[in-house]
Amino acid sequence: MAGCARFHSQPLSPAETATRLESRSLDNPDLKAFLEKNLHRELTAWPAAKWDFEMLTLAAFYYHPSLEVARADWRVAAGGIETAAERPNPTVTGSVAYEPVPDAFSPWIPGVVFDLPLETAGKRRFRTEQARHLSESARLNIATAAWQVRSQLRAALLDFAAARQRVALLQRQAASREDLLSRMQGQLEAGAISKVELNAARLALIRARADLADAQRLQAEARSHLAGTLGLSAVALDGLEFEFALAPPATAEDLTASKVRRLALLGRADILTALSDYAASQSALQSEVAKQYPDIHLAPGYYWNAGSAGEHDWQIGATVELPLLNRHHGPIAEAAARREASAARFLALQAKVITEIDGAVASFRASQTNFAVVEALAAAQKTQQQSIEAQFQAGAVDRLDVLTAELELNAASIARLDAQVKLQQAVGALEDALQRPLGLPESVWQNGPRALPANQVNAPP
Repeated sequence: MAGCARFHSQPLSPAETATRLESRSLDNPDLKAFLEKNLHRELTAWPAAKWDFEMLTLAAFYYHPSLEVARADWRVAAGGIETAAERPNPTVTGSVAYEPVPDAFSPWIPGVVFDLPLETAGKRRFRTEQARHLSESARLNIATAAWQVRSQLRAALLDFAAARQRVALLQRQAASREDLLSRMQGQLEAGAISKVELNAARLALIRARADLADAQRLQAEARSHLAGTLGLSAVALDGLEFEFALAPPATAEDLTASKVRRLALLGRADILTALSDYAASQSALQSEVAKQYPDIHLAPGYYWNAGSAGEHDWQIGATVELPLLNRHHGPIAEAAARREASAARFLALQAKVITEIDGAVASFRASQTNFAVVEALAAAQKTQQQSIEAQFQAGAVDRLDVLTAELELNAASIARLDAQVKLQQAVGALEDALQRPLGLPESVWQNGPRALPANQVNAPP
């Protein structure tokens, strides 16, 4: 009785948990220690003024609630190993019989009978193997959850960086149109242009201001979404700067190699999870097959006959199930069907991964081509703007021509930004399909998610 575990109540208080969530921030000293351990370098300035994608990814691993859910599920599955490995406890039955005998010391015959269960055919071993495979599946789900967090963070950071650049471009566009409208107003007063041309310029300015307001709204939404992917409130991001390069990736072509494709089909976290689930179904089938062989229950007993002789009676018995009415064929058939279903899910997952990789590679290459075309147009527009600026300095053109060239260059810059975002989104989709980030060491990728550091996927919240 002294070795029994005791229940300790741990009630949840919504008010307290909400307060803890709202108080999370990126200046947490424990977060600093976590970053230094995983970045393998010391952060001299804390809190950090600028956060790059690598630092933000680790912060998301530290705070995001989905990872804590995955870690909790793993702890539950790991506890199942101990449960499966436990041997069944013996039982004891006390009894008393009444037998009136003349001159007997007592008419009562007390007795005790034990039941000692003995599992046969390796049932305990198969049960433990199944629990181990399920635990490994739950552990690999942590890697899958971590990748999903990284993917969501990358998309949110890309949206935020793109929205910020779009706002800057649209602000310049609105300023140029305001200047253009002011100068056209003077030309109207001088009779150089018609009122229709002025109204067209005024409408263009209104549209530019509306586009700017919409871009500012999207920037605010992207900032809030970014905070959510980090597991923080939007207030926690106040005063911080984030770095995310929108330049064309220099090494994304490496992700399209056949070797990387092959490794993805064999080593993605969800692929390994499906393999562990299949192995668990195999062990479950073995366990059901083993249940055809009945367990043995030994039943030693002792009785004290309090008659005149005070006899001590001992007995030994055994109980074995007789497979007369059924031979456990039903559960075996169910377990075999579950194994086939697990194999079918694995094949379906691999087929889905192949489709994802093919689509991501095609989208990436198309986005590369589109970006090259748009970048060439933007470069030509830049050359044209510089030429008009030089002509203006020489007095060959007026200020209106310069403003018009600036507006055309700004429009080309916005188109280039859109192409950059699409290319980065294609890179993100390619990384998701392969579950391999750019810059990950080859040694880590070769070993797959099993090589992920435990302090990254199992960090305390």
